[in-house]
Amino acid sequence: MTAVQRPARDGAGGPARIPFPVVDEVSRHCLQEAEPETVHIEVHLPGPLEPGRLRAAFTEALRRHPRILVREAPRPWYGRRYEWELTDGPDVPVVRFVEPGPTALRDARTRALTQAPPLTQSPPVRLEVVPGAGSVLVLTLNHTALDGPACLRVLATAAELYGGHDNAPATAPVRPPADADRPVPPAEAPSHWLPPARVAPGAPERSPGNGMLVAELPLPHRPKGSPYTVNDQLMVATARTVAHWNREHGARPRPPRITMPVDDRPRDTSMPIGNGTRLVEVTYQTAELELPTPELLRLTAARTRALKARPRPQLGHGAALLTAPVVPVAWRAALTRGLRRAAAPWTSTTLLSNIGRIPYPLDFGGDAGRAHAVWFSAPARMPRGLTVTTASTAGRLHLALRWSRSLLGHGDGAHLRDLFEHHLHATEADTREAP
Repeated sequence: MTAVQRPARDGAGGPARIPFPVVDEVSRHCLQEAEPETVHIEVHLPGPLEPGRLRAAFTEALRRHPRILVREAPRPWYGRRYEWELTDGPDVPVVRFVEPGPTALRDARTRALTQAPPLTQSPPVRLEVVPGAGSVLVLTLNHTALDGPACLRVLATAAELYGGHDNAPATAPVRPPADADRPVPPAEAPSHWLPPARVAPGAPERSPGNGMLVAELPLPHRPKGSPYTVNDQLMVATARTVAHWNREHGARPRPPRITMPVDDRPRDTSMPIGNGTRLVEVTYQTAELELPTPELLRLTAARTRALKARPRPQLGHGAALLTAPVVPVAWRAALTRGLRRAAAPWTSTTLLSNIGRIPYPLDFGGDAGRAHAVWFSAPARMPRGLTVTTASTAGRLHLALRWSRSLLGHGDGAHLRDLFEHHLHATEADTREAP
């Protein structure tokens, strides 16, 4: 167990405290009730779960990953930082079994988008179980405190405690080396000083918050030895989907810029819990999206490979300066919110968060069985207004589109799903036909 996971107690003998990391502080500065910063995780199991047994397993899993058992510590107005208090156990019940019914899963998804677990109660995560033909676990995380991969690690521990089966992570696939025999297009990207494309408005809804649509798709085919990954195929499909959507809605062409989380943490029990991804941005020239698909995939692979290899703070060097505890945190919060509003035109077009192949079996044993579908969704607050999140389980791709209702409606989400499926399939078809 690392020192970050179990810091020393404060001098007064009270709960242990740790300062908010940069990502947590920036998120805490910019919270909005209308569009809560939640992460939704949805795990489908073939069989039923026993309530008492699951509650005991999940509570013990929280204790085995103590960095998740946090709440925001009180502070004076002149305090120079936010701090987390680590608790010995949950402050409130975390696991809830809901009444089965035709709308039970839909209602649980809605709560995951609209009701963020409060930061003042430990832990900032809730787990709802929706019984039916099998069981659906719906986890809601407050993204100010932790991210999806970290909570999935805790759930894998709970599965092992519940079912007694090994839930150790599978070995990560090795990315193939670049193919030196094929020419790679120039990798120069547009300047980050130019405002990128925005997702054109569709038919927004009157109610605030986020909408979401999930879909199960075939994993795209990738020829053996390809210099690109499925993630690069997803990146190309996302860029072309947004360009297609904007063209249909009469938006002036602009270079799309796509934020991509990169997670270098180990997946075993030593995985640091919290917000552990760093954000990089993949930018395209408008004309590049018209390149033949094999060329565009190789260009994308060159850019994503370079961005992943480049050392960089999680939110960049500017955020580290902005969160330096030299003035009261309330002053920094006002400054951060002002800068965020001013920088809105330069915010990336959308976010593609590809979790990849779920590394854990999520095998609860007995009647409950092993997960056969896992969905994630990331917050979709304006000005970005749209996020694309993918994961793969049991040989299938699980896609979640999440959008701000002030930008898009449910019909728009369905059309974007169809466009994404079309452009993802095109990456597969074109590469199969390529010499």
